[in-house]
Amino acid sequence: MDNFGLDKNLPCSIEKTLCDCGGIKGIIETIPDKDKISEMSGLFSAGSDPIRMTILEMLKVHKLCVCIIKQVLEIPDSKLSYHLKILQNSGLITGEAHGTWIIYRLTDKGEIFMDSLSGFKKIKDVDKNI
Repeated sequence: MDNFGLDKNLPCSIEKTLCDCGGIKGIIETIPDKDKISEMSGLFSAGSDPIRMTILEMLKVHKLCVCIIKQVLEIPDSKLSYHLKILQNSGLITGEAHGTWIIYRLTDKGEIFMDSLSGFKKIKDVDKNI
């Protein structure tokens, strides 16, 4: 191993790339801490269900009341409540009371999360070209 902690038998291109970034230590320094990794995993877990992703896509367009979300999704109240609670607990959405109505919207974290997914919509197009 050299002074960057790299195996000398690595392919040259990998060794150069690793040396350019400071070796193993340089890679480790780019990894977020465990709390941040855990938070990121939680956000992806919250968004991992098609119903929840549909809710997030709807709220990306506009804040909405439960009755509209339910009408679009065509699911029972209990199922909608379950998915809304997961999204709220993750911090991606919030519900605000307006009289007898609860209006849901993306939080700042939810907006950033949805913006970060914009590249994923291009994956389907890339797959077509393979």
